[in-house]
Amino acid sequence: MCDYSLHAVATRPAEVGETIVTTTFRGTSTRGFASEADMSVAVCLLPGTELAFADNVRYDNRWIWTRTINSRVGKFGKVDPHIPDRHHDAIEFPDGKYVLVTQLVEGQRATVLQLPVTQPLGEREHKPQVVADSRTTSPRLPIG
Repeated sequence: MCDYSLHAVATRPAEVGETIVTTTFRGTSTRGFASEADMSVAVCLLPGTELAFADNVRYDNRWIWTRTINSRVGKFGKVDPHIPDRHHDAIEFPDGKYVLVTQLVEGQRATVLQLPVTQPLGEREHKPQVVADSRTTSPRLPIG
């Protein structure tokens, strides 16, 4: 998370194990996640970040209704990134449904369970596995 409309808000990356809270940031109409310790700083999530909410997740459209998702776990992601000037940050739930972060009811607490791997598999440092120490292997016998 740190959607396009939060460009004027201080941000920092999420940390595994921390509790974050849904809030509306001062000077914006955008909701997002903040640390319990400092509600003025947006906590940014990477796509794939897994969250566990304290209660079933509630969301609204800010005017008429509030709804509840019967789930306490979700994964952060982006929806419709090809459409400019729109909120893209969303939480996807195990049933495949998603809710925009900006629609989450304020005051909900979630724990950051796991951050995604940010380095592609092909770029990870490869360390060959040692199968046998050359000092303990038997000498090769000549063939022939």
